[in-house]
Amino acid sequence: MHAVVLVGGFGTRLRPLTYSIPKPLLPVAHTSMLERLMNSLALGGVTHAVLALGFKPEPFMAAFPNDMCGSVQLSYAVEDTPLDTAGAIGFAARTAGIGETFVVANGDVLTDLDIASLISFHRQHGAEGTISLTPVSDPSQYGIVEIDASGRVERFVEKPQPGMTTSNFASAGTYVLEPSALVRMPGDQKLSIERVVFPQMVADGSLFAMSTDDYWIDAGRPDTFISANVHVSKRAAKATDAPIHPTATVAETAEILDSVIGENATVLDGARIQHSVLLPGAIVEQGAVIIDSLVMGRVGTNSQVTGSIIGSTGVVGQNEMCNNASVPAHDPALQQE
Repeated sequence: MHAVVLVGGFGTRLRPLTYSIPKPLLPVAHTSMLERLMNSLALGGVTHAVLALGFKPEPFMAAFPNDMCGSVQLSYAVEDTPLDTAGAIGFAARTAGIGETFVVANGDVLTDLDIASLISFHRQHGAEGTISLTPVSDPSQYGIVEIDASGRVERFVEKPQPGMTTSNFASAGTYVLEPSALVRMPGDQKLSIERVVFPQMVADGSLFAMSTDDYWIDAGRPDTFISANVHVSKRAAKATDAPIHPTATVAETAEILDSVIGENATVLDGARIQHSVLLPGAIVEQGAVIIDSLVMGRVGTNSQVTGSIIGSTGVVGQNEMCNNASVPAHDPALQQE
């Protein structure tokens, strides 16, 4: 079974972390988002995945030097120009020579979805395309999908206001498609699967959807990235998912609350880390307080960082207050050019 994995975004909402690491390679409880996705796809029978990239693949190749992620073989499709979702899928599927039923997944979604069940549902209904759905508490923040009793998709409602729909099911970002769907996605121009291709399938009666109540989160925002880290570390399916990585150095007097401390990170005496993520190599000095933040760089003695993102080259000096900030504000690599 093949999969197309969409990893072409620039990760703008997680800058400045993504200045140095592509979003899908950022760790969730010490394992990259992409690796967690691949493990899930493998459980569903996927043996090969083509990564649909909008820019250079080198960081991914460096992360997986033998072109294997667990038991899944990787290949790459790099777009010359941005192609949007359907364009990227069409281009990547053709690059990989996919000619059978295949899975599509978004690289920044974490879910416990049973991929094999989604594939089985797809085949049982003779669908051209099947999308996974998840219930959401606030439909106005999502693209909502209406289905009939058989699971056939009837309508999409984008971020509906009260009274516009009775559905609370949002597209969960995992699809199963037949190769015939590629006719709708030439892969040589910008094209949206949500706004163009799926509505075409709805008009033809060939799009179905399966709803589940599995864990699901779009980890592409700072708040949801923190939530995903905390969630996975709390349930700690294996020792390597524990909140504090074994290689991290955490002083006995430091206080760690609902947080994840990454590989080789350092937390010194009297520091407090609350509902935050320290990424690999981060340094938090004595007495510093980190709240609702992501830290990859260094935070100085007795400083307080709240609602902020500190990138790999970011430094918060001693006795500073850093609120709702991005440090550095711009890509250092671009400034050097």
